[in-house]
Amino acid sequence: MRIQPRGQLFVRALSRAATRGVLLAGGRPLPCALGRSGRRVIKREGDGATPSGTYALEAVFYRRDRALRPPTGLPLQVLTPTDGWCDEPTDRNYNRRIRHPYAASAEKMWRQDGLYDLIVVLDCNRKPRVRGRGSAIFIHLARPGLTPTEGCIALRRPDLLRLLAHLRRGARVHIP
Repeated sequence: MRIQPRGQLFVRALSRAATRGVLLAGGRPLPCALGRSGRRVIKREGDGATPSGTYALEAVFYRRDRALRPPTGLPLQVLTPTDGWCDEPTDRNYNRRIRHPYAASAEKMWRQDGLYDLIVVLDCNRKPRVRGRGSAIFIHLARPGLTPTEGCIALRRPDLLRLLAHLRRGARVHIP
């Protein structure tokens, strides 16, 4: 697979309501899962949709107790059992990484199901953050059968690892 260091990734799906699609990376199609509500231009917290737009790939998080350090040109951080991501629109840390225990609603990033063993954070609703416009939008590992996500993009482990090895700072994903 060849991916230009500053190239773009493209998501393709048959319709806006589709919960599966293809992530095109350097011309190579990688099957992916999308949100349970398909794709939406206007994303709302909890709507289950993958947001349409073009987003920078900010950083990679991984669980070193379950995986080796993945080779990538993106910034890399190790997940810990206290890591979370705030999904409470009224909280000052909405759509930011937090530490558990946390007083407001926040997703746990240290999951038992393995979906977040490897995560790429997208800059969706990050700068500026708009309360209620969606949080914790990631590229992460897929469930068996590529079942729908809560609004993220999910890839099979071998595909995500292969993709990460070719990504560099400045990489973006386009979701129509």
